[in-house]
Amino acid sequence: MTDLHRFDVLIIGSGLAGLTAALHLANTHRVAVVTKRQIEDGSSNWAQGGIAAVLGEGDSVASHIEDTLVAGAGLCDLEATRFAVENAPAAIAWLRELGVPFSTERGELHLTREGGHSHRRIVHATDATGAAVQTTLIDRVRATPGITLFEHHMLVDLITDRKLPHAAGSTPRCHGAYVLDEVREEVITFSAQHTILATGGAGKVYLYTTNPDTATGDGIAAAWRAGCRVGNMEFIQFHPTCLYHPHAKSFLITEAVRGEGGQLKLPPRLGSHRFMPDHDPRAELAPRDVVARAIDFEMKKHGLDCVHLDISHQSPEFLQEHFPNILARCAELGIDITREPIPVVPAAHYTCGGVVTDLKGQTDIDGLYAVGETTCTGLHGANRLASNSLVECMVFAQAAVNSIRQTETPRAPALPQWDVSRVTDADEQVVISHNWDELRRFMWDYVGIVRTDKRLERAAHRITLLQSEIHEFYSQFHVTRDLLELRNLVQVADLIVMSALMRRESRGLHFSRDYPDLLPEAHPTVLVPPAR
Repeated sequence: MTDLHRFDVLIIGSGLAGLTAALHLANTHRVAVVTKRQIEDGSSNWAQGGIAAVLGEGDSVASHIEDTLVAGAGLCDLEATRFAVENAPAAIAWLRELGVPFSTERGELHLTREGGHSHRRIVHATDATGAAVQTTLIDRVRATPGITLFEHHMLVDLITDRKLPHAAGSTPRCHGAYVLDEVREEVITFSAQHTILATGGAGKVYLYTTNPDTATGDGIAAAWRAGCRVGNMEFIQFHPTCLYHPHAKSFLITEAVRGEGGQLKLPPRLGSHRFMPDHDPRAELAPRDVVARAIDFEMKKHGLDCVHLDISHQSPEFLQEHFPNILARCAELGIDITREPIPVVPAAHYTCGGVVTDLKGQTDIDGLYAVGETTCTGLHGANRLASNSLVECMVFAQAAVNSIRQTETPRAPALPQWDVSRVTDADEQVVISHNWDELRRFMWDYVGIVRTDKRLERAAHRITLLQSEIHEFYSQFHVTRDLLELRNLVQVADLIVMSALMRRESRGLHFSRDYPDLLPEAHPTVLVPPAR
């Protein structure tokens, strides 16, 4: 195997956004899909809900746009929102053509409704839509000759003109990427005329998250290092109820449990008090951000590791019919939800900000595109509307594909190989694991659901120290996936904290005790990387 791979298009990430782009490009371009674990391990596969699109009688594009704008708390970009909403039905049609087994009723797509939507417009495959979509796309990708899949390969850095001495001063362009082959433990070079970042979000920067282990902000951090702007990184969506159990990492308890009468309570030693009515007249049916803040308040007030979600008043037959996966998973862990409450904790769920792109998925660097959760397209604003995320993946992936097809690109220059001449094998892996744990804990404590300037400044101080340690480690030792992920998470943490300190109001998912009011005008937070 050569250490240089040449492709027309390099796609980094194997979720819905990346695979959509790959399948659309495969007939005309030689495509490489790089994924750091197995192809099935991205966040898309975990999506329980569905895909929002205007398909039902009485619904309208204007209504879907309005619902999105309301959820986004004044920060959604209207042009991007209209673009996503108008193109959503065609994306659904494409998935149906591929054979995705969406739920139907009397021969028609079954449309459900979720929080924030004024109509039934959620296309779904029971309660495991992401898995159904991904399984179909993965089968197609594996059967498509024009796509070469590289599993267990992780992005190290993008290759731009900055890494080519003879190109100094020219218009910034991306020529590919350095990628760690985890099996061979070597960094190899991918040369491509077009590179698409589809690396997902950054939920693993927090101690508790519904995201898979792959969600370490790799694309956001790499794009920032390469010179791209990032936007709205302070807006991290927290899901109120993630199962709290040492062997149940990232298992989500859908908000439908609360919709069917589930009650949030303190533990028995505190009288099993139902606390949501103390915080909001809508009680458990309040919006996600309100419920998450209430749980966070009660946990901090009483020093709790979790609270309890009780649905045991419903019959076992009802629970089996409505929540079979939750019933089964809890039973595996010794929790009988027909008789006892579910221990839950809020968890980081979705990264609403990311790499700034236009409506073509184009970043600030020629030849570099970004799609899906790794981006800031303007669609989500200060708070993502339920089931708009998978829409964004497909619509903007198709837009990037259209742009690539219409773009004439120069011949790829010769690229320098990765330099390993001055590094050695690390003998202190404990440093990485300790820093990883410390980062996730102080981000949870200081940059979580409720923020203050003092907490944010403490986090910023710790990040500065960690960045220094990690830079020294990165400079001296062979890279590993753990080191690369830690490097990326610390960079993303820095972007989140910088953005949060800049926002002197409470809007959407960003709630500050120092600035509890809403400013009269909404402005995105856009960070520009320093010149290098």
